Amino acid sequence: MKISLVTPAGKQSRAGNRATAVRWARILRGLGHAVRISEQDDGADADMMVAVHAWRSAKSIRAFSDAYPNRPLIVLLAGTDIYGFQKSHPEETHESMDRATALVCLHDLVWKSIPERFGKKLNVIHQSSLPLPRPRVPARSRFEICVIGHLRDEKDSLRAALAARQVPETSRLHVVHLGKAHDANWEKQAMTEATANPRFDWRGEVPGWAVRRQFARSHAMVISSVMEGGANVVSEAIVCGLPVIASDIEGNIGLLGDDYSGYFRVGDEADLAKILTRAETDSKFLKTLERQAKAKQELFIPAREMRAWKDLIRFVS
Repeated sequence: MKISLVTPAGKQSRAGNRATAVRWARILRGLGHAVRISEQDDGADADMMVAVHAWRSAKSIRAFSDAYPNRPLIVLLAGTDIYGFQKSHPEETHESMDRATALVCLHDLVWKSIPERFGKKLNVIHQSSLPLPRPRVPARSRFEICVIGHLRDEKDSLRAALAARQVPETSRLHVVHLGKAHDANWEKQAMTEATANPRFDWRGEVPGWAVRRQFARSHAMVISSVMEGGANVVSEAIVCGLPVIASDIEGNIGLLGDDYSGYFRVGDEADLAKILTRAETDSKFLKTLERQAKAKQELFIPAREMRAWKDLIRFVS
C-alpha cells in the first residue's frame, strides 16, 4: 500500500511531530508499505493518508478526503489539538476529526477531552522506544535532573530551573535542559536563567544520542508541561529505567497512571521543589518512582507499537 504521511514539522525539525512521523514511517515500511513523508499533500498517488495533527494538517486532510472519500484517512490528535485548537479553532479541528476514518492518540485519557461522537474512532497507540545499551550510572558528584524538549509555552520549560532555586542550600541538585528555544524570547529567558542560577544548565538542541547519554547519568527526568498529547520523552525515559517527575496533567497521567507517585501541581515550582528534594534525600521514594515507571515498560516496546499499527491498518482498509 502507498501511504502519504503528512506532518507540519519540516525535515530539519527535531520537534515531536517530526519524530513521530519518522518513527511511524519506519514502522509502516516495516509492515511492507511504501511511505512518503511531506509537510503538505493531496495524496493523489496514495492509497491511504496518515496525518499528524488535526488542525495543522487540515488542508491536506480536506484535500485527500474530498478527492478520495473512500480511501482510509488516519489522523493523529496532537496535544495542541486536544487541549488547544479544539477551543481556539474548533471548526477546522473537528472537521478533520469528522473526515478521519480513524483517530489516533498517544495516551489513555484523551477520550475525556474530545466530543463523545468521536470516541468510536479513537485508537490509543503508545509511542515506543529502545532501552539503553547498558545500565544507567547516575552522576555521583551531584543529583542530576534532566529536562528534555524545546523551550516553549506548552512545556512550561523553566519550571524545573525555578524549582531548583528553592531547594535547601545543602542540596546537590542540578538541572540539565536539552532542547532548542522556540523563539528569541525563550532563548533570552533560558540564557538569563542559566547565568543567574548555578543549579541550571541549558545546553540547547542536541542529537538523540546525547539525550540518551544524559538519561544514563541522570537520577530522574522532569516533564513540566501544561499540555501534552502523550510525550515520547516520557516513554523514552520509562524504557530507559529513568524515574519521571511529572506535572499532574491529563497527558502525563494518561501515560504514567493515576497511582503514580511522582506528580507535582502543574505550574507550581514550590511543589516541584519539594518533590525534587524528596527524590534527592529519600532513596526509597526514588526507588518507588523507578519501580512504578518500570512497571509501564511493556506498554512502550516497539513490537507492541508495530502490532497496533498492523491491526489499525487492517481495520480501516
